[in-house]
Amino acid sequence: MLRPLHLILLALLLVLQGQLWLGRGSVPDVMRLRQVLKDQKQQNAASRLANDRLSAELHDLKDGLEMVEERARSEIGMVKPNEIFVQIAR
Repeated sequence: MLRPLHLILLALLLVLQGQLWLGRGSVPDVMRLRQVLKDQKQQNAASRLANDRLSAELHDLKDGLEMVEERARSEIGMVKPNEIFVQIAR
């Protein structure tokens, strides 16, 4: 009488072990997903840092006319009215 019960319990144990090691949500699957999550968090941190830098530069460009003027002077050679531009060749 105990023999069929043992077989049922053994079959149930095998099914549960198969799920643990091979099925969805298995140990290897969880480890892989943890690595994917870690990689994504690193990418998010790098993107957040780049966004913060761009946001700060955008804020400076919107509010800081001095920075705009400095860039215009250095990149395109802007000269204000009544200013004299002197270029020294070395």
